[in-house]
Amino acid sequence: MKILAIGDPHGRVDLLRKVPKNGVDLILVTGDIGKADLARQRFFENVKRKHKGLSELEDDEEFDYNVSMEVYDSSMNVLNYLRKVAPVFLIYGNVEPYGGRRPEKNRKAPWLPHEIIKMSNVSVINNKVRNFKSIRIGGLEFFMDTNWVRDFKPGDFKKKMARARKSTDKARRVLNRFKDIDILLHHQPPYGFLDKVGGKAPKHWHGKHAGSKVILDYIKRFHPRYSFCGHIHEGKGMTKIGNTEVYNLGVGGYKIVEL
Repeated sequence: MKILAIGDPHGRVDLLRKVPKNGVDLILVTGDIGKADLARQRFFENVKRKHKGLSELEDDEEFDYNVSMEVYDSSMNVLNYLRKVAPVFLIYGNVEPYGGRRPEKNRKAPWLPHEIIKMSNVSVINNKVRNFKSIRIGGLEFFMDTNWVRDFKPGDFKKKMARARKSTDKARRVLNRFKDIDILLHHQPPYGFLDKVGGKAPKHWHGKHAGSKVILDYIKRFHPRYSFCGHIHEGKGMTKIGNTEVYNLGVGGYKIVEL
């Protein structure tokens, strides 16, 4: 059986067209399906403003709508392309929440999660184990890890840390429930592996590790055969943690495994 794992597409159908797909039985996607340039630019701008002691920019209704539509349109283009090739299993990254998930702000925008679950040949496996033939695949959606909040010190630190404690505890419970699986599909890398920040991120973030200690602990304890992630695009590459092959597939990168 041939499985194709694809890193964060970010709407780049042009990259996906270059990926070899002959004989693929299943496609795995590490989240961040759609393009989110507007949201990313605003996020990094606010990080830089906070670093300079300035107040963050507020999102108005028009901006929020434009962000939602950018994510929605590009996500649907990606999924409509991939699902014609083979069944798609995906998890949500940190982009999907911008896809019309806040109806109080985006009354005019379509709701991306609602549209995805209606698509044939596409399965969202957030926090679930799915069997595909004889292979057990665990999907962990993006979550804010307490170690990221502690190291990167975002705005509203206390509020973010409280939220991170809840999401980190949830992720730990999910992974403990997974136990032994063949493939772990997740968004952010394990802490200290393929997770060093650089590139277009704010300069005072460069060199820091943005991965998850909860994911690292799970891999060390349960040793899945493969771990596929993205999120830190500049960390693209392969490494091993024990017997687990860990792949950060970056933006639209890929790995084909035969099991």
